[in-house]
Amino acid sequence: MNLISSIPLSVQAILLLVASNVFMTFAWYGHLKNMANAPWYMAALVSWGIALFEYLLQVPANRIGFQQAGFQVAQLKIIQEVITLAVFVPFAMVYLKQPFKLDFLWAGLCMVGAVYFIFRGH
Repeated sequence: MNLISSIPLSVQAILLLVASNVFMTFAWYGHLKNMANAPWYMAALVSWGIALFEYLLQVPANRIGFQQAGFQVAQLKIIQEVITLAVFVPFAMVYLKQPFKLDFLWAGLCMVGAVYFIFRGH
């Protein structure tokens, strides 16, 4: 048995979603730092190139999560939103040098509520 097959399918899906979200965050926001002086269309082309890698991870993640791990589509979406916030806040603070805001915490608590409601009864 190899290492990947020993990881539960739900964890495989979540790890792929985390990795895809890192690419997505760089595609959406990385150009604000790296290409601030470039024309917007150049930033868009670079972002599309980065987003390709996001999709190469996100599509299999959602297929594994839905078809094999038994997640419902709404559950996959909420998982993705939680991951988005968990990746975005450190990215904004560390990479883009944005200050921490208490609103990040409140948004996270709202996401906890979303997770509760979408997973209750399962």
